Amino acid sequence: PADISVRAQMDKFWDSWQELSLHPSETAPREAVVQRGKTLLDSVHEQYRRLSSTRDMLDEDIMVVTAQANDLARQIASLNKEIVKVEAMGDRPNDLYDRRDLLVEKLGALVPVTVDKRDPDEFMVHVDGQILVQGKIARSFDLTTGAENEGHPRLIWKDTGDAAQMRGGSLGALFELRDVDVRKEITTLDTMTLNFTDLVNEVHRSAYGLNGRTGVDFFTEFPRVNNVAGNYDRNGDGVYDSSYIHRMTGANTLASQEQIGLAGTLRLSGPQGNVEIAYRPTDTVADLVRRINVSGAEVTARLTSEGKLQLRATASATGADPDFVIRHLEDSGEFIVGYAGLLASPGPAGSYDWQRADAVLSLRAGGTDYAVAPLAHPSGWIEISGEIKRDLTSVASGFGMNGRPAEAGDGSAALAIANLRTASVMVGSEATFDDYFADAVARIGLEGERAGRMAETQSRIAKNLSDMRESISGVNIDEELSNMIKFQHGYAASAKFIAQIDEMLDTIINRMGV
Repeated sequence: PADISVRAQMDKFWDSWQELSLHPSETAPREAVVQRGKTLLDSVHEQYRRLSSTRDMLDEDIMVVTAQANDLARQIASLNKEIVKVEAMGDRPNDLYDRRDLLVEKLGALVPVTVDKRDPDEFMVHVDGQILVQGKIARSFDLTTGAENEGHPRLIWKDTGDAAQMRGGSLGALFELRDVDVRKEITTLDTMTLNFTDLVNEVHRSAYGLNGRTGVDFFTEFPRVNNVAGNYDRNGDGVYDSSYIHRMTGANTLASQEQIGLAGTLRLSGPQGNVEIAYRPTDTVADLVRRINVSGAEVTARLTSEGKLQLRATASATGADPDFVIRHLEDSGEFIVGYAGLLASPGPAGSYDWQRADAVLSLRAGGTDYAVAPLAHPSGWIEISGEIKRDLTSVASGFGMNGRPAEAGDGSAALAIANLRTASVMVGSEATFDDYFADAVARIGLEGERAGRMAETQSRIAKNLSDMRESISGVNIDEELSNMIKFQHGYAASAKFIAQIDEMLDTIINRMGV
């Protein structure tokens, strides 16, 4: 329903901050902010649970279809054995041919098959270039689970353990739906949730509550690792071997339209290796930020409210790497080194690389801020912080001045949070939160339309192929129907002839006295 959707609840959340900006000295608007925040997170959590349970249900469907494919392969192999025996006796077992064709047709609906009849003594069925059935021998698929792909089963060949690629059929469609479509929706929801909570927390931390406290997060983000440097043991041997950092913020304040006066090349982690981004002396800070954000790198850039360069990791495009982890950061020049104050030194020797422990030591000491990567799927667990729930007066409304707490009537921070609704931020791409929801609706509509067109096209192709198959099958339906009608008329004519003869004999015997 529209009134409990994430979009509707987020609108109410922004409205509550707008109301607090008008009445910053009161407690009731603060309570409304917290309650609207809880309701919004409930909607986000529910959306995540639905998507996650959809992946689990698809796992069950995959298990069923895999078992069906294995059973059909065994039946085809068994029929091959019978057919060879009958053919060896000089007969042509059309009924067995038709049964086998029917089984192959059923199998082809499950997995993408090709049939090889070049050897008259060995009927073969291939799947993705691999033999599934060879004469009387049938291979089989199996499902295995592991840490990769979050424990969801993947398809392998049972005899070799090699991955079995499915690029068609209902089994391939199930894998694509689970690992591409539904995963993309979860990733998009996670990205929106993490960006949303990060931005609200950034403003809230720098503001003051009625109790004079500052530096308080409105939302709680649970880190993936407890180590403050983000060190993590990926291979499970008990030794730290990686660094899981989600966000880095430079020490220096930059002006968006200022020319950087430097030349060099940034290297940032991307879906297929590192992405290179060149910069020139005439580029402004805004130019380079924009160039990073359209480069295809799995890192986004922005200037914070204080004018500091902030880099944040996005979700992994392939799922092969952890989401929201900066994997590589390097500068051949001085932009993110001396200019922005992120890295301590330029070049490969000064690069940040996640595949080593204590990689944060490559960051500039003093002033550079970073955050450990969050637990997987933040849309499933983000909460209102405990301090906010315990004490409503910790809800910040004003920024204060010169390090002094905000006055009771200062609603500037609450207004800044309300204005995030229409601010251009990185939610997977540069857009406002309102744009994000509008794009999501449009994307789903376009994908549904595209799926409908593809289904119609495939239906026509399938009919044409079915007609071609019928024309060369062991029993041609049209031909057999024609023969049946012909024989039916023949039998009817014979019956009339016999009836006429019977009538003639009756006349001769009974009326002529013979």
